[in-house]
Amino acid sequence: MKHIPVLASMLLIMSLTGCQKNLLESTPYGLTASNKFWRNGDDVVSATNAIYAPLLDEDGFAHTEYTFDNCSDDMNRAGDHPDETSLELFTFDPTNTHILNTWSTKYEVISRANAVLINAPKVTMDESIRNRSLGEAYFLRGFVYWRLAVIYGEVPILLEADVQAGNFNKAKSSLAEVQAQAESDFQKAASLLPVSYGGSDVGRATQGAANGFLTKLYVYQSQWAKAIATGTKVIGNTAYQLAPSFDQNFQLDTENNSEILFSLQYKSGWTTDDSPAYYHTVGSWGGWGFHEPIADLVNEFETGDPRRAYTVLVDGDKVDRKANGISTFTPDLTRVTGHAFRKYTGFTDAGDMDQGLNAPWLRTSDVYLLVAEAKIRSGQSGDTELNAVRKRVGLKAKTGATMTDIMHERRVELAGENERHQDLMRWDKAGLIDIVAHYKKDRGPYKPSRTFVKPKHYYFPLPQREIDLSNGVLRQNQYYVN
Repeated sequence: MKHIPVLASMLLIMSLTGCQKNLLESTPYGLTASNKFWRNGDDVVSATNAIYAPLLDEDGFAHTEYTFDNCSDDMNRAGDHPDETSLELFTFDPTNTHILNTWSTKYEVISRANAVLINAPKVTMDESIRNRSLGEAYFLRGFVYWRLAVIYGEVPILLEADVQAGNFNKAKSSLAEVQAQAESDFQKAASLLPVSYGGSDVGRATQGAANGFLTKLYVYQSQWAKAIATGTKVIGNTAYQLAPSFDQNFQLDTENNSEILFSLQYKSGWTTDDSPAYYHTVGSWGGWGFHEPIADLVNEFETGDPRRAYTVLVDGDKVDRKANGISTFTPDLTRVTGHAFRKYTGFTDAGDMDQGLNAPWLRTSDVYLLVAEAKIRSGQSGDTELNAVRKRVGLKAKTGATMTDIMHERRVELAGENERHQDLMRWDKAGLIDIVAHYKKDRGPYKPSRTFVKPKHYYFPLPQREIDLSNGVLRQNQYYVN
């Protein structure tokens, strides 16, 4: 069951404000809509709901974000979009359509969040709902700045004052500044948001989501004490306990369980037709069959690890397709690799592929592993946190866990959840692996040897279209300048 009433709110806001297609053509929402829209608490809630909407677009997170993880050693691009080939092979350039489209969608989220942050404080309304709405706006803006920092590194920061001044053509800020903005937004969100929700509000951002992403940010920055502190706020809170069974995180009936800290909320017939389910489900079962896992990932799972069957389909696996009965998965159902992601495949009672399956972007298990990593890398034991994840799936506990154990556990626990490529890059920066050698390894016909260039490929280039429109204000990332 889905909860946030996105569609009606989205249409209302879009009808009043228009749609931002790129950074430099931003509509200053806080200025143009103030005398027509921001009348009461209902308007504030509708505007807040509308911040979530661009995330559901295929160019936001439903598809394009997953194309960046095609770079990893887990999957093949499998689809028929030529720009995805260059992403996987590290031959992309600033004209790549995914690099452009996800930029535009993310700045749309920022624009909508800024509108709420500007206008919500002026409205006469219930104070608790105002604080919740402001918390959601801070969280979603912080979430997008976090993703922009991960993908591009250096990007422009647009805040409320920029909207009010009409200052949209800005130079990019440093990576440290973008990360600091995300940190500030997450901290403010954590101070304003509730621990959890009930009823129709389930699915909104929570304190756990804000603290969870702070933990991830601090691990990327090697700030171990901070990562442990914020992570403990999540894993030490019973409101965010692990689901009893791993697969409950990817089942329609249980997808909003306590472990899901932040998830894209899809509902058949209400949200986009281009949900992650479409891109991951095999064609003959109603999907498009992109993002196919390779054998190297399948082989990473330990014998007896139930996550393999819940994560990846291999020859002979049985799948309940409701009205269509139990189907046997066979390699010929796929486009390329002979494997498919089970995590994103669900079916309606009528037997159709269900586009309403949510897409988790942060789970408590991820935070457990981040805290375990922070402890190990700061000279402490991470056994307790690592083994909490392993115990859930019935695997033997580790004693004296190392970073090798963390690397394995993150790969199998979070496979297909857009973490692997970024994990490999941050471990390379820390000297824990050699990513050039790692990607040079030939993993078979569906993941041949590739050339990763350091430090160039740590970040993607800024979209060339945005560079051109800025009239010299926005400068390309240094390693992509001709």
